[in-house]
Amino acid sequence: MLQQSFDLALESKVGKGGIPDAAFETALADLKPALAKLQAQAKDGSLPLLKLPSDTADLGPVKAAAHRLKSGGTTDVLVLGTGGSSLGGQTLAQLTGHGIAGLSQFTAGPHVHFIDNLDPATYAALLAKLPLKTTKFVAISKSGGTGETLLQSIAAIEALRGAHLTDQEIGTHFEGLSEPAKPGKLHPLRALLEPFGTPFLEHHTDVGGRYSVLTNCGLLPAAVLGLDIEALRLGASRAVAPLFAGKGVNETPAAIGAALHLAAMRSGKNIAVLMPYADKLALLTRWWMQLWAESLGKDGQGTQPVGALGPVDQHSQQQLYLAGPKDKFFTVITNSVKGKGPQIDAALAEKIGQADFAGKTIGDLVAAQGIAMIDTFAKNGCAVRRFHVERIDETSHGEMLMHFMLETILTGYAMGVDPFDQPAVEEAKLLAKRYLAEGRA
Repeated sequence: MLQQSFDLALESKVGKGGIPDAAFETALADLKPALAKLQAQAKDGSLPLLKLPSDTADLGPVKAAAHRLKSGGTTDVLVLGTGGSSLGGQTLAQLTGHGIAGLSQFTAGPHVHFIDNLDPATYAALLAKLPLKTTKFVAISKSGGTGETLLQSIAAIEALRGAHLTDQEIGTHFEGLSEPAKPGKLHPLRALLEPFGTPFLEHHTDVGGRYSVLTNCGLLPAAVLGLDIEALRLGASRAVAPLFAGKGVNETPAAIGAALHLAAMRSGKNIAVLMPYADKLALLTRWWMQLWAESLGKDGQGTQPVGALGPVDQHSQQQLYLAGPKDKFFTVITNSVKGKGPQIDAALAEKIGQADFAGKTIGDLVAAQGIAMIDTFAKNGCAVRRFHVERIDETSHGEMLMHFMLETILTGYAMGVDPFDQPAVEEAKLLAKRYLAEGRA
């Protein structure tokens, strides 16, 4: 289970830099109507995201699509998409070692690549190096009109043709994932791929991209990598359980988390830092940064999300965190690593002047570093909370992902902003398409 604890370094305890006790109590009170709204949506079904944890109807089609992608001697699978269509899948994939230096090459089954950033040099080099006849592509776009996904898909089609695949064969090398086409309206991704006979999974219509990690957008690459997608949903169900049970603010972890953020914002903490102490959670920070920024950065409000990774960023960022401006609210994620990993030889520990290290494990050091970082934050007047999970697996990860989504929604409701739209992003997308058509660059 996900355990949340916090030390706001309250000003009454440590002086300047913390969050006033009254600010947190006021934020808790302000979360009550936000929580009531979310609980009402849970009961009436008006927010489909909340029903996902108990849904199983879509898991069969996801597994069937994963089987299609892996069959026929597939060596590589490229996931084409950007933002929410990719970051959720990436954080799930990291549970298998994907994206972790030195481990990715040893993962079983096809190598899964997430091509989320549109860089011409990178993509061209990758297409040139891949064994295209044993490579499959997953094209993800909720609307079907995402420019990055469309251009990546067109380039892949041309590469497959260059490898002498027929149009019929090209269709079997693709899996589409998008909303259903609307009558009388062009659906670009389907118009591109369906003539090749490409099968499509239907994107959950009422679940936005950055909230789609537990839909087929995230579950399909997870299933290709052999992860337990039922366990991901089970973990998410733990996070939403207090909503359906009608629990109060103090008994709902996501509401407490939202109150912490709200109090931090009101106390001049305009930066929110997420710092897990595990390589398998490194990409979780990238997913969370989009979720937080795109959901809450509206009407002149919001805080800047920053991702860090422990213990490495104790070396690169700790100086600023502790001795710089007290404008940050820290979330540290730890897990039970004590006693795990390689053990330190006594004679070698003595040789480096660290006899106390003898018999300890690398996990012992990482566990100590995490706790020390949290205590150091508090002692230096920094507002900090800790999440702790016993083990990082599909269940705990599903719970964390849903917790952060609920926490973000509740914070948005309490701020008075819509946590589900992204008008500024849409403006830039439209302008970029116009510039492309006009040849401006």
